[in-house]
Amino acid sequence: MLFDLPDHDTLYQALLARDARFDGQAYVCVATTGIFCRLTCPARKPRPENCSFHDTVGACIAAGFRPCKRCHPLGPAAQADPAIGALLAALEADPGRRWREEDIARMGFDLSTVRRSFKRQFGMTFLEMARQRRLREGFGSLAEGQKVISAQHEASFDSASAFRRAFAGLLGCPPAALRQGGVLRADWIATPLGDMIAVASERHLHLLEFVERKGLPAELARLREDAKGDLGLGRFAPTDQIETELAAYFAGRSARFDTPLAQAGSAFSQAVWAELQRIPAGQTRSYGQIAAAIGRPSAVRAVARANGANQIALVVPCHRVIGADGSLTGYGGGLWRKQRLIEIEQAYRRADHPG
Repeated sequence: MLFDLPDHDTLYQALLARDARFDGQAYVCVATTGIFCRLTCPARKPRPENCSFHDTVGACIAAGFRPCKRCHPLGPAAQADPAIGALLAALEADPGRRWREEDIARMGFDLSTVRRSFKRQFGMTFLEMARQRRLREGFGSLAEGQKVISAQHEASFDSASAFRRAFAGLLGCPPAALRQGGVLRADWIATPLGDMIAVASERHLHLLEFVERKGLPAELARLREDAKGDLGLGRFAPTDQIETELAAYFAGRSARFDTPLAQAGSAFSQAVWAELQRIPAGQTRSYGQIAAAIGRPSAVRAVARANGANQIALVVPCHRVIGADGSLTGYGGGLWRKQRLIEIEQAYRRADHPG
């Protein structure tokens, strides 16, 4: 698990020393190149602030990094699970390819087995991963000011209509509706648990969600309406700040988030969200405990609704709320992700209460 890794400084020193003890146990992702490597890689070493470390090849790929062509970090994954290794290598070799089930079958793999393996490892199927990667390329092109047709080609969609449908399915609007700039600006943030969309104004973060969240298009539509249609692509300082804080969070350095937030909701919802932010990392609360804490012990269902309406994931930690019986209950980002977040945060609890 990611939280079992040593701290950032220890791993960076291991990278400098090309320490073979960490080979296959940890990988370094380099922000300036978009590449991930084994710690024994002979390539020139990056600066420490440009490095993040993960415990699996899958986490590096899910965070948007490409495997290094010098140290071949996909090798161990291929040995552990040949189907995953082969398909990830094929995706890296041709990231713009429009993969279909028959392509997987032609490679000699059983479709149901591949689907289960990828869902277990990454929380998404191989086809979903490949499609998401193509959309990310198109999103980046639009954010750089390129025309929709250029973004469509960058994302390897055969037709403009297919690109518009895929884009609208993710963001709730066609790409032409999101110009570069705007009062509110949306941008893509890669994390070890999958890609996120951040929407910020000049001074505040308004939304932070995993891209697979089913309610994301509706949330973006509300923000676009609030901004009188002036929701565009790009970023302000709050997006840079939350990206830095997320990197520290997943690296095990800090569970503190100081990015200023803008949250639209009733006084009740605001009280619930404030109480969520008071739950320490590494601890959980039930809906009933949250209701009691805000002085509304009978409003358990209303607390659950407010919890589900939160649109700033991780910063307002709705993943720390569980059922009274200890079950995970629902989570818009997926129960597998909620479980991983709770596991990751155990490291922070151990740090606060050693021994």
